[in-house]
Amino acid sequence: MIHDTAVVHRLAKLGEDVTVGPFCRIGENVSIGDRCVLDSHIVIEGPTAIGHDNRFFPFCVIGVQPQDLKYSGEQTFLTIGSHNTFREYVNIHRGTKGGGGHTRVGNNNFIMVAAHIAHDCQVGSDIIMANAATLAGHVTIEDHSTIGAYSGVHQFCRVGRYAYVGGYSVITKDVLPYSKTVSERDTKAFGPNVIGLERKGFTREQIANIKGAFRLLLQSNLNTTQAVEAIKEGDPPPEVKVLLDFIEASERGVTK
Repeated sequence: MIHDTAVVHRLAKLGEDVTVGPFCRIGENVSIGDRCVLDSHIVIEGPTAIGHDNRFFPFCVIGVQPQDLKYSGEQTFLTIGSHNTFREYVNIHRGTKGGGGHTRVGNNNFIMVAAHIAHDCQVGSDIIMANAATLAGHVTIEDHSTIGAYSGVHQFCRVGRYAYVGGYSVITKDVLPYSKTVSERDTKAFGPNVIGLERKGFTREQIANIKGAFRLLLQSNLNTTQAVEAIKEGDPPPEVKVLLDFIEASERGVTK
């Protein structure tokens, strides 16, 4: 179903049972999968590939050129998976040549009103971005994490899997997997997000293992390097190895 007021480029590719509402505009080099719904006043430019069963609420702007002064019109890309919800005024930009040229958003994400995903971001699956959450360029958000309302994530930072970033936080370093991290006067981690992990199906033993690792990271007198070595001495289980791998791969340092 394509509303009479919608403008769809003749080279755009629409799957089966796609709904394009009033005053939408779909550009060239856009591919939209089956059963996607575009409510109204939505702009999608390309090259952009969108999976199936996505819902776009009014005034979303998807796949337009990046907000980067170095961008000079080169072809870059946006890929969006399936079963995502994008609420009103969400905007997502294509990549830049200097950042790999490709912005990616996974599956089953809930992106709330006025959230912003900038160029070259790598957003995983099962993620919640609350109202006006903002990702600068080159940000990585791992699976099952939550970015609170009005929070900003600095370029090149990573947010680890199952992490919870509280509202109005300013993230300038990598956020540890499983953690609850929030800005007060300083941005710091307050230990694992136990309630969130329980809801995601983690066992008591797994949560206890994660809590033990966080005690060494946050509550001991050890620095991060010393704490990592201490955690390794206990033959850490897989869920703790995720935490260790994340720390060791960090280039900006981690929030503690």
